[in-house]
Amino acid sequence: MTRSRDDGMFRFTTAAFAAVVLLIVIAIGVELWRQSFLSIEKFGLHFWTGTIWNPVSGQFGALPFIWGTLYSSILALIIATPISLGIAVFISELSPQMLRQPLTYLTELLAAIPSIVYGLWGIFVLTPIVRKLELAVPDPLKKLPLFSGPPLGVGMGTAALILAIMVVPFTSSVAREILKNVPMAQREAAYALGSTRWEAIKVALGYGKSGIIGAVMLGFGRALGETMAVTMVIGNNPQVSASLFAPQYTMAAVIANEFTEAADELYLHALIEIGLLLFIITIAVNALSRLFIWSMQKRTGRTVILRPAAIEEVAA
Repeated sequence: MTRSRDDGMFRFTTAAFAAVVLLIVIAIGVELWRQSFLSIEKFGLHFWTGTIWNPVSGQFGALPFIWGTLYSSILALIIATPISLGIAVFISELSPQMLRQPLTYLTELLAAIPSIVYGLWGIFVLTPIVRKLELAVPDPLKKLPLFSGPPLGVGMGTAALILAIMVVPFTSSVAREILKNVPMAQREAAYALGSTRWEAIKVALGYGKSGIIGAVMLGFGRALGETMAVTMVIGNNPQVSASLFAPQYTMAAVIANEFTEAADELYLHALIEIGLLLFIITIAVNALSRLFIWSMQKRTGRTVILRPAAIEEVAA
């Protein structure tokens, strides 16, 4: 009887701890909604689609910031994903044993570098390099929307590169753990059928693809919320442009830059509503990635377990 009572108490306590996570998420959403209600009431859905951000005239539209956040994050993902997978494959499959641990440590060390340090490095090192690359772009390409604009060095392209560098350690670390947990029998079966080493690696990648996609989406979520490094190199100009050269803005950057200057109540509520939009977008991206991974699990018959440090794929 005592043992049964203890089991019930243990189950209740752990359930309460689990409920705290949900309550925190709900509390954040409710508080952001409450603190941005004035802006929501005045602008409604037009806030999502408006392109003018003018605190003096009281006009606030978040589309340039939504565009800048998604555009820079997607560009960073395009750059970082092949690099991250290359690092993960080399360390887990091809690297000599004596180099494996140092390379793992150095890759994970990138994640420990503060964002402000990446921003300073971007200003003093990456920006001049990007400016030279922009000046070297042929004139015919400059007529295209992607390469139009002044070669300032700061802009969307530089921000995407900084984000890609910051995303690489997260994605590569998780992808490496995925490949480590692919059963050796999968590789041995490939070799038994006459596969080359590269073909055996492709088998491992195919076996762990749902987990690898989870790793990529984890990096995407990391890119969405990045603030300081992006703020220092993106140019901070609220416009919607496809150009890699044009200075633009992100949601996190505008909050960091302007929150302390928001003396007007509507201005403050508009900034908090941008925080609410970023909160919603982040949850939506994570939910969609979880749904995509779940659909892949249904097709492959395997389960992906998401953990703080890694994503492991195990047989269902």
